Amino acid sequence: MSDERSTVRKSSWVTGYAHWVIRWRWAVIAASILVAFAAAAGGQFLTFSTDYRVFFSKENPQLQAFESLQRIYLKEDNVSLVLQPDEGEVFQPAVLAAIRDLTEKAWKTPYATRVDSLTNFQNSTADGDDLVVDDLVPGDSSLDAEDLSRIRAAALAEPLLTDRIIAPDARTTMVNITLTLPQEKLTETPEAMAYVDGLVGEFKAAHPDITLAVTGSVALNNSFSVSAQNDMQTLVPLMYGVLLLVMAVLLRSVSGTFATLLVIAFSALTAMGLAGWVGIQLTPPSVTAPTIILTLAIADSVHILISMFHGMRRGLGKREALVESLRINFQPVFLTSLTTVIGFASLNFSDAPPFRDLGNITAMGVVAAWFFSVGFLPAMMAVLPVRVKVRAEEQSAAMERLAEFVIARRSQVMFGTLALVALFAVFIPRIELNDQFVKYFDESIPFRNDTDWAMEHLSGIYQAQWSVPAAGSGGVSDPDYLKRLEGFTEFLRARGEVVHVMTLTDIFKRLNRNMHGDDPAMYRLPEERDLAAQYLLLFEMSLPFGLDLNNQVNVDKSAVRVIATLKNISTNDLRALDRESSAWLSENFPSAAETRASGPFVMFAYISERNIEGMLTGTFLAFVLISVTLTVALRSLKLGAISLAPNLMPAAMAFGFWGLTVGEVGMASSVVTATSLGIIVDATVHFLSKYRRARVEKGADAEDAVRYAFSTVGTALWVTTAILVAGFAVLALSTFKINGSMGLLTAVTLVMAIVIDFLLLPALLLLLDGRRNDREAGKAPLAQAAE
Repeated sequence: MSDERSTVRKSSWVTGYAHWVIRWRWAVIAASILVAFAAAAGGQFLTFSTDYRVFFSKENPQLQAFESLQRIYLKEDNVSLVLQPDEGEVFQPAVLAAIRDLTEKAWKTPYATRVDSLTNFQNSTADGDDLVVDDLVPGDSSLDAEDLSRIRAAALAEPLLTDRIIAPDARTTMVNITLTLPQEKLTETPEAMAYVDGLVGEFKAAHPDITLAVTGSVALNNSFSVSAQNDMQTLVPLMYGVLLLVMAVLLRSVSGTFATLLVIAFSALTAMGLAGWVGIQLTPPSVTAPTIILTLAIADSVHILISMFHGMRRGLGKREALVESLRINFQPVFLTSLTTVIGFASLNFSDAPPFRDLGNITAMGVVAAWFFSVGFLPAMMAVLPVRVKVRAEEQSAAMERLAEFVIARRSQVMFGTLALVALFAVFIPRIELNDQFVKYFDESIPFRNDTDWAMEHLSGIYQAQWSVPAAGSGGVSDPDYLKRLEGFTEFLRARGEVVHVMTLTDIFKRLNRNMHGDDPAMYRLPEERDLAAQYLLLFEMSLPFGLDLNNQVNVDKSAVRVIATLKNISTNDLRALDRESSAWLSENFPSAAETRASGPFVMFAYISERNIEGMLTGTFLAFVLISVTLTVALRSLKLGAISLAPNLMPAAMAFGFWGLTVGEVGMASSVVTATSLGIIVDATVHFLSKYRRARVEKGADAEDAVRYAFSTVGTALWVTTAILVAGFAVLALSTFKINGSMGLLTAVTLVMAIVIDFLLLPALLLLLDGRRNDREAGKAPLAQAAE
């Protein structure tokens, strides 16, 4: 009896609230609009980050190692201009002259601190007892046949150039612009790329016979902004179009569609405005929050509207149907909003700040959607004209047939569904974690195409770096250190995934040869420390400003940076290289025993693992909180326990399907389980709330309660699922693959969830809850009149 009294009290409170909203509808509408626009005013403070480092928390060890390395050596933020003449090699007078001109103009790039190219490479030669250091292609070079032969021979024989600045087949070369961005203002990257774009456009116009591609870390940063702008310009309007079409078809109500569009618009504006007020900086993942909010916000409105139209078709007046709809939907809509907030709030356990921001913005949007759905929406519907014919609902017949099918074959349905879950789950181990940041963008983004082309014709953008310490100041000239450094270089060059290794030992060997009259037999490391130190000092004094060795050697000559350029390998392969190189250093290089690989690619190689570690905790807490919430709200430990299956199994099925069809995931995979958990619970909540309402208020047995749940909420569930799937499918069209994968994987999870909720959940209720004789069963229902 206590459950019944509680339900009556709750229904009475909600009924009173519904009458209050309808009575003060104009005031509620005005207040809702005022709240939405006051919150939206914060949008003026929104900014967008163009730095790939934003994906890593300050506590991230790979980021800390990389920033430590950049404080020691020249920063390696760069723009690489990769060139290839349509015909012949780059060693042609016109091509070399074009490269030299491009190199000189590249120095004017904002924040540029160094420009390396074939023409300004500091080539050292012997002139008697003197060391001569000069540009490989001097400004006064005649570029006749003899000069071209000299340049070609020197370039292709130089390890610092081959496979880095010049391809072994001499067909492709690169002008590399190193920039030192102060990171003081958000316009630094766009400013630098605007100059580069102008420079590239001018070059292409003057040299249409030379292909030029733009890549590098600064181009990568800029592509985050380009991708986000593309998504904002295409996905949000497309999302509105899809939702408008779906609602028009499914709701078949102009006023209902109009009111719902206002609800989702207010929800998105409120969330983005609040993000601006609290100082959240937008990134490619978080910029999709409006699209997700539009998708999630519509579900609350659809449940309320469908129940309202259901009541009107049964003969209720508009206001009575609206009150009844709020009465039966207020609790489940609140619960679904709460569980969705919990799911997205759990993203705060992610190691990647953009996903934290995405979770917080979306959570604010979901709260706003609930506020507008139970306030603004009923007030608006009370004002707008609504025409609904009194008739039997066609969709309920289909739901009733499905209910009868599950009731009649409950055991077969349960075991069949469990077999389907197991069939998909066995493919989960096939999934490989891979976070190649070039593949974050689809082919519509120029950076992706240019980088793929550059990696195919010259060298990769993926690098691993090691800062190899020596024994004290000046220790890099120690013969034993140089011998061990050379061994490490040979270890790297022997690996199939390594394209090029930049190391100081190549310079020492060239200098040793130069100081012995360019005798090829002397191309080896110096055997005396003082002699090696003199060579290095003499060479550095001969270098022009901006082309010194501080990108390879630290200030007190106590450490050397080794940079390995890699093929287009997976992040699994890079992690293996990191482990094996660390093991080699520990065994063969005492001073470098603790040295690990660093660099942007290394950071991204570990981000999925770190995210998964953090999200395991976040997802577990979200699962516990959601389960406790459902158990308390449903006032039944058994129903709370039964809800676990439909909450967990869809994610397992989706990942199994992904392993079977795609087989590769990145950062997106680490957050999908948590976010989708909060969403897929929605259907479970609505089904169980209607099931329990029939058990408690109507005194129905389990079979009739399942029939009641299907007939009252079944249509709304597949409608909202269709809308949610459509919304996340739109997100799958994002040019930023992390967002696209998250959208597609979530859409698959939602499809799996509705299958579980329509088949496994009612079968479990019939088998596990149908055997008990509730004290309420068969008794006169206290709230029957309300139904």
